[in-house]
Amino acid sequence: MTERAAEHPVEPWALRETGLDLDRMAQAESLFALSNGHIGLRGNFDEGEPFAIPGTYLNSFYERRPLPYAEAGYGYPESGQTLVDVTNGKLIRLLVDDSPFDVRYGDLHSHERVLDFRTGILQRDVDWTSPAGKRVKVRSRRLVSLTQRAIAAIEYVVEAVDEPTRIVVQSELVANESQPRLSADPRVAAALENPLEPVSQHGDAEDVVLVHRTRQSEQLMASGMAHEVDTPTRFKVDLDVREDWARNTVICELQPGEKLRVVKYVAYGWSSLRSETAIADQVAAAMAAAQFTGWDGLVQQQKEFLDDFWDAADVEVHGHAELQQAVRFALFHVLQAGARAERRAIPSKGLTGAGYDGHTFWDTEGFVLPVLTYTMPDAAADALRWRHSILDQAKERAGVLGLKGAAFPWRTIRGQECSGYWPAGTAAFHLNADIAEAVTRYYCATLDEQFMTDVGVELLVETARLWISLGHHDRDGRWHLPGVTGPDEYSAVADDNVFTNLMAARNLRSAATFAAKYPAKARALKVDSEEEAAWRDAANSVYVPYDEKLGVHPQSEGFTGYAEWDFEAYKDKYPLLLHAPYFELYRKQVVKQADLMLATYWCGESFTAEEKARDFDYYERLTVRDSSLSACVQAVAAAEVGHLDLAYDYAYEAALIDLLDLHHNTGDGLHMASLAGAWMALVAGFGGLRERNGQVSFDPALPDGLDGLVFRVRWRGVRLRVEVQHHQVTYAVHDGPGAQITFLHAGEEVHVTDEQPVTKPLRKRKPLLPRPPQPVGREPMSAVTKHPKENREKHIAGEA
Repeated sequence: MTERAAEHPVEPWALRETGLDLDRMAQAESLFALSNGHIGLRGNFDEGEPFAIPGTYLNSFYERRPLPYAEAGYGYPESGQTLVDVTNGKLIRLLVDDSPFDVRYGDLHSHERVLDFRTGILQRDVDWTSPAGKRVKVRSRRLVSLTQRAIAAIEYVVEAVDEPTRIVVQSELVANESQPRLSADPRVAAALENPLEPVSQHGDAEDVVLVHRTRQSEQLMASGMAHEVDTPTRFKVDLDVREDWARNTVICELQPGEKLRVVKYVAYGWSSLRSETAIADQVAAAMAAAQFTGWDGLVQQQKEFLDDFWDAADVEVHGHAELQQAVRFALFHVLQAGARAERRAIPSKGLTGAGYDGHTFWDTEGFVLPVLTYTMPDAAADALRWRHSILDQAKERAGVLGLKGAAFPWRTIRGQECSGYWPAGTAAFHLNADIAEAVTRYYCATLDEQFMTDVGVELLVETARLWISLGHHDRDGRWHLPGVTGPDEYSAVADDNVFTNLMAARNLRSAATFAAKYPAKARALKVDSEEEAAWRDAANSVYVPYDEKLGVHPQSEGFTGYAEWDFEAYKDKYPLLLHAPYFELYRKQVVKQADLMLATYWCGESFTAEEKARDFDYYERLTVRDSSLSACVQAVAAAEVGHLDLAYDYAYEAALIDLLDLHHNTGDGLHMASLAGAWMALVAGFGGLRERNGQVSFDPALPDGLDGLVFRVRWRGVRLRVEVQHHQVTYAVHDGPGAQITFLHAGEEVHVTDEQPVTKPLRKRKPLLPRPPQPVGREPMSAVTKHPKENREKHIAGEA
């Protein structure tokens, strides 16, 4: 075998892999994953081998596993949930005469994969000669449909090159594939060892359907496949169906230049409530609909869906081709994570891998939903409707904790708390406020009254009730939240975390505002005037710590009085959580991820410009970015205080996190929050997008390294195009006749119609303080000079 190193050329609308690097297979499988939010297919080879991590996932389809503790405690979660690798329908094995097609054998002349962001198709082209000397060309195209939710499809074409060749194509469904161990926890491995038990099988000349059930969570799933065969020569088809697998075999002999084309339609469905017959029939119907549409029809539907998405979501980066590719890659995968999730969770890794057990965290509401709200709002609404669907479990959890209202789980798949480490899980109550913020953001961007009466008001009310039961007033009337964990996971169970306090106050004010706006709904939820008054009083008297001597806000009460962390001693030991005990991290001034900086972004009205500048200067020196959630927030904060070149570096790092595998765990799935954060860094950082008091506003500024920035957002049914240049910005509506929008530009009200774009000059954004340093070894990658490819990993690990 001849193997060329895999490379990713910089292209504006695609991710291309030229060559093959078997040592980076896990990363490539994540990068080339396809999903629609319901089905997820890792970018495994069609023939199944070689592989790093096989993966076919259904959103929220999981298995239970026990969470035993060395020392049990009241309120500890008793079981965990782990995403299951379901029946693999990607498999299409190929025999050339009697030689299995395997890139590790024979002569591999060329191997290329392309993920096209405009069509949603993953294409693979291979030119290979078998060990016996028979040469073939193989082209496969794969999609997961964004319009037919239950469907994935593959077009597989084999061409004989220079002599007659017998071709055997084996298209398969395989359940309970053997898995590499992804976790050191033996309970996870045990739960995922043959998790599917067979229920029924059906197969005939038209299609195959296999039905399975998880052993512990007892969820039913069905998978099915159907085929179309096209070749100019005689062919034979055989079908074999067993409990855990089905195989459709196509045999023919091709003359040089002749091709065999097989189109495979794969369908999936699952339920914890519906019957075996109903699920099997659903899958059979989905396959029939896909066959009626045909491969070309599915391709056309996919392109039309993505044309509409990009028209409202594209970000054009002028002057940095690599960042341009990265932000479109990011937006494509964020779309895939939420497009057809439809009232199920959006996991932190999407459906690109089983990292974090497939759990959903606050990442969804905090990072992914802002992107979807402004680009594909229906998907954001669906994600929030999922939160409402688990409200009963959240209320039950609050009761266990002795609290009122709802305590949403820190990590979960179906609504139960799955975090066995309560300081970073249960105590991180800010998740409640993050959900509330997502609700109010969505409403402001859409004015969706039905959503608010259906789910929005209740989410705001029940999250507000938790804060009132969790906080208290002191003798001076100040309202406190003691013993909580903010976004920074290197500081746990602290008093009056500024981010949490300010976000709780926003939650309380929103609950009071919308209870008054929807009085009938409020009465149904038993909200009275006394409760509304209590919410407003707590919000208005919330305590925000401030260090008068340093002139900065402590991240939490007393934080600026902690001992300083010895960054020099740990300069080669990142992430710190693998080299230092949490006890030491918790009591020193060291920050895993942007915490107070996130407060200055989301709660910007609570800080003056001078306070933001001083706070940024102080915490930039302490933040080590051991979390993928940090760089994008630091980009926004840096841009706001005038450090535009530093913001540029952080935006670059956030966007490239998976393409360069900066955190060394892209192999188990992409970082959806950081990918969404790439959009955030550009649109909120350099575009200055904010939502304040129900109105959208912009205050753009560009770093020297960019020639221009163009982005699009949806706001109340209108698509707004914002073109930023160094000295001016042009706002244009690109909807039909009569479309118009009113917003703020640098505090000035602007009105734009479809007939009259508006151009405004940009103010020069100057920093109040010099550019601050970062902890030794934790400087961001430079977006301008960049580091040589071989040094990038060392740089981000603090070794360069």
